[in-house]
Amino acid sequence: MVKRMSAEFFGTLVLVLFGCGAAVLGPAPFDQLAVSLAFGFAIVAMAYGIGPVSGCHVNPAVSLAAFVAGRMSAKDMVTYWIAQFLGAVAGSALLSTIAQTGTANLGQNGWGPSYLGEYPMMAALIFEFVMTAIFVVVILGVSGDKGHGPFAGVAIGITLAVIHIVGIQVTGVSVNPARSFGPALLAGGEALSQLWLFIVAPAAGAIAGAMLFRLKLLDPQD
Repeated sequence: MVKRMSAEFFGTLVLVLFGCGAAVLGPAPFDQLAVSLAFGFAIVAMAYGIGPVSGCHVNPAVSLAAFVAGRMSAKDMVTYWIAQFLGAVAGSALLSTIAQTGTANLGQNGWGPSYLGEYPMMAALIFEFVMTAIFVVVILGVSGDKGHGPFAGVAIGITLAVIHIVGIQVTGVSVNPARSFGPALLAGGEALSQLWLFIVAPAAGAIAGAMLFRLKLLDPQD
């Protein structure tokens, strides 16, 4: 378990550092495609780097989906959560020491007036729920005994990149409570006050997607 926690901590740190780092330190003006690819490629890299150790969840919603689908114990899920949230904070802290903006801009998620496309809360809620459900369906579908083996990481990374291409203007894209928690904790203010949505919506989406496997509607292992 120590190895798996270390892998999840490191993987989540890298995801936040690469993905949010592309938003903060990347090409100016803000390049939506560059940020999308940074998140997607980070997942691909970590899938092959730490996947053999922990499965490369690096996302509490993914661990929740694995639990609901019957592929993970509650104890392991909580342990993964701890490592993932700590990794996200560490990644955000590292980014803040590099960025000239300090903690003011760490690629935090949000919605409403003054945030990117200024989409309303309901649009943000629906987007995060639907996209997380789609994301975990892909993850659960390509993993497992009858998954796609060597190509699973590529499929997952491409899916995350496309989700970002579609939705960065809506919420900055979370589909990952840890990814939202790290930047929001350090940035504070509105990012912290809006954090609840990026925990509730991805969690609900993860459960919805995982239930399709729990009910044997999409499970490739049956």
